[in-house]
Amino acid sequence: MPPVSEQELFLPSTPGKFKDKSHSMHRQFHRCFASTSTLFLWALFLVALTAAYLSFQSFVDSGSKYFSSAWGGIHWEKQVRDSAQIHRQNGFSVLVTGAAGFVGSHVSLALKKRGDGVVGLDNFNNYYDPSLKKARKHLLNSHNVFIVEGDVNDARLLAKLFEIVAFTHVMHLAAQAGVRYAMENPHSYVHSNIAGLVTLLEACKSADPQPSIVWASSSSVYGLNEKVPFSESDRTDQPASLYAATKKAGEEITHTYNHIYGLSITGLRFFTVYGPWGRPDMAYFSFTRNILQGKPITIYRGKNRVDLARDFTYIDDIVKGCVGSLDTAKRSTGSGGKKRGPAQYRIFNLGNTSPITVPMMVGILEKHLKVKAKKNVVDMPGNGDVPFTHANISSARRELGYKPTTDLQTGLKKFVKWYLSYYEYNHGKSVK
Repeated sequence: MPPVSEQELFLPSTPGKFKDKSHSMHRQFHRCFASTSTLFLWALFLVALTAAYLSFQSFVDSGSKYFSSAWGGIHWEKQVRDSAQIHRQNGFSVLVTGAAGFVGSHVSLALKKRGDGVVGLDNFNNYYDPSLKKARKHLLNSHNVFIVEGDVNDARLLAKLFEIVAFTHVMHLAAQAGVRYAMENPHSYVHSNIAGLVTLLEACKSADPQPSIVWASSSSVYGLNEKVPFSESDRTDQPASLYAATKKAGEEITHTYNHIYGLSITGLRFFTVYGPWGRPDMAYFSFTRNILQGKPITIYRGKNRVDLARDFTYIDDIVKGCVGSLDTAKRSTGSGGKKRGPAQYRIFNLGNTSPITVPMMVGILEKHLKVKAKKNVVDMPGNGDVPFTHANISSARRELGYKPTTDLQTGLKKFVKWYLSYYEYNHGKSVK
C-alpha cells in the first residue's frame, strides 16, 4: 500500500463525505503521546548513559592521577620495603626525613653501609639548587637507599609509610634552613619547622610500634645568650631569628609529645655543619664559589669591629653524633597513641668546641684554592645572625661517646677537593 501523506489524512474517504474528525484527532493524540513518552524515555536513557560515562571518566582520571603520582602503587611499595630491609643483627629500620639534604644524605649513607634499613623522604624544594639534591639522591640510589618524593606535612603519605614499614626509628632532618631567608619567606619556616614537625609526631604517636625519634634542632636556639660555651642547660628564650624561634618551638613541641604520648625523643643542636655535598647558602660554600669566579665576598663583623666566630663542625663528626643518638635511644613507651610510662627525652649539643673567626676561615679557603679573595668587610646587619657560637659537648661525650676529630684545616681541604671535582673545575674554570 502506498504511503499516506499528511494532507490525505484529512480528505473524505468517499467523494461528498468527510471522516469523523474527532476520532482521527483522538488517534493522533495517542500517537503523539506515545511518541512523547518514547522520547522522554530515550532522554532519560541518554542522561543515564552520560552520567555513567562521566563517572567512569572521573574514575579513570583519578586512577591515572594516582598511578602517576610521586608515591603509591605496588612497585612503589616494593621499593619502600626493599629499602627498609635490615642487613645486620639487631639492626634498625629508619625513616630519614630530609634525606636528600646535606646532613640527611650523609646520615642515610652511614646507616645503610652498616646494614640498617633506610627509607628517605624529601620534597626537593628549591630553597637552593635542586640539582644538588637530585645528585645526592642519585648517590643514595646507588647504595640502595630509596627516597620518597613527598612533604613531611602529608599525613596520608606518612600513614602509608608506617603502614608498609614498622620503623624502629625516625631521623627527622627535614626543615626550612637558613637564618636570613626567614626575613623573605617567614611562612615557609612555620610550614616546615613547626607544622611539619607536628604532622610527623602525630604519625609517630599513632604508629604501632611507636618509633624512637631523633631530630635536628639548632645551636641558633641560644640566640642572644652571651654565656660561653653554650651548654644545654643555658637559657634559650631569646631567639635572634625566626628560624631560631621555630627550632625553639620544636623543642617545646617535642617535649609535649614525649610527656603526653610516651614518644622517646632526642633533639640535636647542630653547630655550623660544613663539608662535601654541603649547602650552597652557607658562607664557606658561597665564598668558595665567588673566590673561584673572581667575585668579591662580603665578610660581616660584629659590634666594635669584632670578627664573627663559628664553631665549625665537620659533617663526619655530626654523622657520628646522629648515629650515636640512634644507638642510645630507648624505646617509646606509648601504644595506639596512649602513654604507658615515662619515656626518654634528651637534648645534646653537637659541635667542635673550637670556634674559628670568619676571616681565618677565609684564609684557609684561600690556601686550599690557591686564589686570593676579594673582600668587602661590613658591619653585620640586623638579619638574625649572632656574633659567635661555641659548643659545650660534655653531655654528648658522656652519653653518646661523641668525639669530634676533624679540625677546620682538614675539613675545608676535603670540601675544596669535593667542590672542584663536583663542579668539574679545570684550570680554574668550571666546565659545568
